[in-house]
Amino acid sequence: MLACRRRPVPHTPVWFMRQAGRSLPEYLRIREGVPMLESCTRPDMIVEITMQPVRRYAVDAAIFFSDIMVPLRAIGVDLDIKPGVGPVIADPVRSAGDLDAIRPLVPDDVPYVTEAVEGLVGELGATPLIGFAGGPFTLASYLIEGGPSKNHERTKAMMYGEPELWASLMDRLGDLTIAFLKLQVAAGASAVQVFDSWVGAVAAEDYRESVLPHTRRIFAEIEPLGVPRIHFGVGTGELLGLMGEAGADVVGVDWRVPLDAAVGRVEPGKALQGNLDPAVLFAPWETVERRARDVLARGRTAEGHIFNLGHGVLPSTDPDVLARLADLVHEASSENEG
Repeated sequence: MLACRRRPVPHTPVWFMRQAGRSLPEYLRIREGVPMLESCTRPDMIVEITMQPVRRYAVDAAIFFSDIMVPLRAIGVDLDIKPGVGPVIADPVRSAGDLDAIRPLVPDDVPYVTEAVEGLVGELGATPLIGFAGGPFTLASYLIEGGPSKNHERTKAMMYGEPELWASLMDRLGDLTIAFLKLQVAAGASAVQVFDSWVGAVAAEDYRESVLPHTRRIFAEIEPLGVPRIHFGVGTGELLGLMGEAGADVVGVDWRVPLDAAVGRVEPGKALQGNLDPAVLFAPWETVERRARDVLARGRTAEGHIFNLGHGVLPSTDPDVLARLADLVHEASSENEG
């Protein structure tokens, strides 16, 4: 948490996006036969999956095991996460009448989230838990397209051509994200991250006009809770400055932009998170080490740095490499501090 606040740290902290599962054999075992969204509603499973990487790796934070679609499912949106495809929406949002399906989220909709967070805080002790939610553009894209999309054509058509409908949808999704984050913090989460995964599909001026006001409101609503706020998207090199303006304490940087270059794009007063290419972990260890040390060196130009990958852990990643990487980050950054 010190790094999020741009305060001195004994070593660079590290955690991995999607560290909770995917590449761990114990994760695959516990998930066998259990659909993704069901696993996100079982407190015992949420706790176990969140803890698995914490037991394996010397990470400095746990990331709550959930999915960005959980709050939408909880308020009654008919959706499923299909293996090999992703989220699929039965009734896409295409008109003002479809907005009625996006009702406010209340704690009773997701009692399993509160129970799991409280259980995790007890198990984790001094290790902080990062809560998370999906960003409004990404949620809107799934809702409008009806599933994953390469070009987000229906989403952008609404954003460009029906700005009032777009704003109404984004307002509702902003409320949903705020409520989902607030209840995680109330249950004990030490920090939160907003994953606006696909917002890199938007041009900077369109982001400023059609996305930024909604993201800014989310971070403003969370600010009084006193926990660090992290903001991340993929392919957002052209948006880093605007993402900083949205109000988070930490801006996540994917692997496409070197951290020292990102420093020049993000306004002062922000820490950075990132940004080793997840694919580097498949190269020989000498390459992993060299690349990781380069990320650490560039990260030292930021006011605060949290080491992470530039996106999530890939499913076939060797867990032993992640374990070595976490140790390396601590050792190499401690040497530098020394």
